[in-house]
Amino acid sequence: MHRYLRLLLGCLIVLAASVPSAAQAPSCADGVCRVRLTAAELLHAAEQLVVERRFDEAQPILAALSVRPEFAMERQFLEGYIAAETGDYPSAVKRFRAVLADRPQMTRARLELARALMIQGKDKAADYHFRLAQQDRDVPADIVRTIYAARSVIRDRKTWDLSVDIGFAPDTNINNATSNRSVDVLLGGTSLPLSLDSNARRTTGIGQTARVAGSVRLRLVDGLAAVIDADGSALNYDGGNADDISSLLAAGPEWAFDNDSRVTVQGVFANRWYGGALATRSYGLRATMVRDAGATARIQALADVRRVESGIGPGYEGTQFLGSLTWEQVIRRSVVASITGFARRESLRSDAFSSTEFGLAAGLGGELPFGVNAGLSLTASRAAYDGPLAIFADARRDWRLSGRAYAGARNFRIGGFSPSLTYQYANTRSNLDLYDTSRHRIEFQLARYF
Repeated sequence: MHRYLRLLLGCLIVLAASVPSAAQAPSCADGVCRVRLTAAELLHAAEQLVVERRFDEAQPILAALSVRPEFAMERQFLEGYIAAETGDYPSAVKRFRAVLADRPQMTRARLELARALMIQGKDKAADYHFRLAQQDRDVPADIVRTIYAARSVIRDRKTWDLSVDIGFAPDTNINNATSNRSVDVLLGGTSLPLSLDSNARRTTGIGQTARVAGSVRLRLVDGLAAVIDADGSALNYDGGNADDISSLLAAGPEWAFDNDSRVTVQGVFANRWYGGALATRSYGLRATMVRDAGATARIQALADVRRVESGIGPGYEGTQFLGSLTWEQVIRRSVVASITGFARRESLRSDAFSSTEFGLAAGLGGELPFGVNAGLSLTASRAAYDGPLAIFADARRDWRLSGRAYAGARNFRIGGFSPSLTYQYANTRSNLDLYDTSRHRIEFQLARYF
């Protein structure tokens, strides 16, 4: 076992006993002595036995406490600790998750959960819980240093991760079109109303969704690894006209400069098919820098430049640039807040399709009581196009607003998959009626994380 993991085990070994004993004096008769204990005194006795590592003697007492729901959290914690110390890590994870379902701010249980997950090789989940735990200002400095070391071990030994989700999504605007029945167009220098048929207006539907995402990290030498990311998603609707399929492959080196920062540079290749036909193919470079800013914050910078080819028409071909800067902050021990500023430039052959967009995004997510993970995000941006289409007098100008609310039950499993519910909203207000759109979408999904 790695020396840092051994150090972590040593730092977590002491369990504080906080309930004083006030047991009655034993009553003895016929060579048999009896003593009456309150539930609190039983709990104190169990804690003492666990501290002394007399686990076999502690377990019957903890079983007796199962009839007292007011001590359920303490009992679950002690049972989880015993399971971890005796090598039953799946049971330990189950117990510690149950504790955090009721007390998401209990750092001690989170550290024990992270330790059990790390020993099982579930590094991604372990790192998540270590990161939340290390921001607790009450954690001693030596434990904080040990957490940093454990997270460093996780980064060094991480080799792969994979997630799969499937579901269905009722959608009020599957083709992302306007609900207006007519728009004003420029014909012969005169603005005239043009009626839109049903194919050009908003259409509702229910889609079937599927997504697979994975990554492989191959350590080359100290401080250098090769990282390969792959992502594929599909959205299927009746008729096929609004089917949306995309894929992405990225590969390149990652440099870890110290325990707090790393830089990844990858070549990127992506395809998107819409309505059964190739819509775009893009390839280029993506660079990402991530740096931990102390125990509670993280900064991430992204730069992405790609050449875009289109199956729709040559006017959509050109170069795409994207840059973003994100600040993440852990708050209240179990919640992560973030704010992102971004800029996007599409320099295409046609000025009417070339645009510049600036925006801000804010998010809040984390663990809630009852074992629920939830998140909320909001994005607002302004987009301006370089020139007008031939049928419009003015170039397009958009205000764009989108939001997302998510809730999932990671502790609940259906054949290994966890259920989740996501609501998404998107609204575009444009100076051109053709591009005024509004969309509501609800996704019911089952996801599995490997």
